[in-house]
Amino acid sequence: MHASTLMADKGSALASDVHSPSSAIFKFKGVDEVRSLLLLANGEYNTHIFSTAFLKGMEEAKKLLPTNCELTATGEQDQPKEKSGIGHKDSSDEVEADVSRTNRLVEARACEVFDFDQMCSSMDNESGNSNKKGRKSKARVIDLHTLLIHCAKAVVDDRRRAGELLMEIQQYASPIGDGTQRLAYWFAEGLESWLTGTGSQVYGMLTAKATSAMAHSEAYQVFISTCCFRNVSFLFANRAIFNAAVGRSRLHIVDYGFSYGFQWPELLRWLAARDGGSPEVRITHIDLPQPGLHPGKHMEEIGNRLTDIARELDVPFKYRAILAEWQTVCIEDLDLEPDEVLAVNDLYNFRTLMDECVVMGSPNPRDVVLSNISKMKPDVFVQSTVNGSHGTFFLSRFRGALFFYSALFDMLDATMPRESKLRLALERAVFGWVVLNAIAYEGKDRVERGETYKHWQVRNQRAGLRQLPLDSETVKMARDMVKNEYHKDFVINEDHQWLLQGWKGRILLAHSTWEADGGSSHC
Repeated sequence: MHASTLMADKGSALASDVHSPSSAIFKFKGVDEVRSLLLLANGEYNTHIFSTAFLKGMEEAKKLLPTNCELTATGEQDQPKEKSGIGHKDSSDEVEADVSRTNRLVEARACEVFDFDQMCSSMDNESGNSNKKGRKSKARVIDLHTLLIHCAKAVVDDRRRAGELLMEIQQYASPIGDGTQRLAYWFAEGLESWLTGTGSQVYGMLTAKATSAMAHSEAYQVFISTCCFRNVSFLFANRAIFNAAVGRSRLHIVDYGFSYGFQWPELLRWLAARDGGSPEVRITHIDLPQPGLHPGKHMEEIGNRLTDIARELDVPFKYRAILAEWQTVCIEDLDLEPDEVLAVNDLYNFRTLMDECVVMGSPNPRDVVLSNISKMKPDVFVQSTVNGSHGTFFLSRFRGALFFYSALFDMLDATMPRESKLRLALERAVFGWVVLNAIAYEGKDRVERGETYKHWQVRNQRAGLRQLPLDSETVKMARDMVKNEYHKDFVINEDHQWLLQGWKGRILLAHSTWEADGGSSHC
């Protein structure tokens, strides 16, 4: 399969052949939104300029909407760092073994038999410590978690019993209740879909009821005003790219994954405001073919709108789109030039690549993509990933998903009103779909395949990438943003040169920067 290409240069587009993927499942990710930060070239932070830039950024983000209108946690609280961290031979060997093809399948089967009593106790303690305000008693909140766990076990061992437990869960679960009741509602949907084999039908109902792109945008605007995750992600990536381009006259960004382009107006403004003026900016956007849709047209619209924004800012700009499976895109497809800074960007998308659980007997797409990035010799590769593993088999991924989404739905309950229609739309169109896909889908149809940041660390090193140290000013900006603008229970932390984000001690997202071993060839 060759890499089919769609190009948009200064707003014009030329389409070529598009190959459809074998899977008939459309990967829905929801709409991103951008918060505008204006960072001067000397690193100073101006609150007045920030306010003006933020309002302008919101307007630009709305322009980026189409005209035809990814997470499990480890299940553990943060633990003290062990003396033998990543980078030491014993720790790397242990994780390396975990991601090896043979041991991964053996260990995944071992995960099928896990300690339910310990898990129930852990989740009960968390539920008991949280200040729930729903119509159910605290004991019932604890029971919902316990019932979900035992129902998942019965799905494998005793389907008749699973049906009885599912009916009990559905009596108390509610899409408009408290955080635990909403969590239980979507996990019950996933359990029922897995039992009946109707996951694709339920997904069809979700997409049929999907709200408009404008409603998605409104929901996400509310979401990012109360949740720091997306804004910290944009800040981390754009700061890394901005710093890599200091003193350089040409910048080339290779961006993987589904995107409305909301990340880039922020960076374009930073570049326009830097001393000496903006470099020439080129963005190559790599996205997947989608059955039944027209991603080529969508990407052309992104190129046109970013071109308009760059013109207003007086930033020389070109946009190109490549429509192909990510693992098929090689250095030869990118028209790299030796005098440009090369930045590669992934914002949570690599979690959807197939891994050893599906691809046997040949290199898996995750390792192929990372190897191709290493061969590009980027000045900086920015990786943002969900921190968690969905596991190979049903029980292990159910456990991981339940731990992760318990934290996420608790966060939503603490930061967004329960009666909010926008919250309901967000949970139905984005988080509900992700839960359903992680639980009820199998094989290539399951696109939610989260992996811990420590596993990604080993994968990246194995592919010939070298991790870069965290930028202290970026970490400070992220901490200040979260402390001053968001709920006190959001977490910003560091571990082995990863910037970590989480809720109440549970790490949900991780960010890091990399370059090829031996440095970049674009200096």
